[in-house]
Amino acid sequence: MRRGGGLIATIEAMVHIGERLRRLREERALRQEDLAKLAGIGKNTVNRIEKNRTEPHMTTIRKLADALKVDPADLVRGE
Repeated sequence: MRRGGGLIATIEAMVHIGERLRRLREERALRQEDLAKLAGIGKNTVNRIEKNRTEPHMTTIRKLADALKVDPADLVRGE
C-alpha cells in the first residue's frame, strides 16, 4: 500500500468509473455489446471496466465518452 492513500484513491476512482459507465450505458438503453461496437472496443473490455476489474486507459475512456456522447471528464470525475 502506498502512503498518502494513493492506492485507496485509485481503487475508489475505478469503482466510480465502472458505476458511472454502467449507468450512462443503461440510460441510453445500450447493451454492453452495443456500447463496445460504438466505441470500437471489445465487449469484454466494457464488462471488465463496469465490474471494476480493470482500470481503462485514457484512450479507452475517450472512446467510451464519444460513444455515449459525454465529455470524458464527466465519465471520470465524481458528480
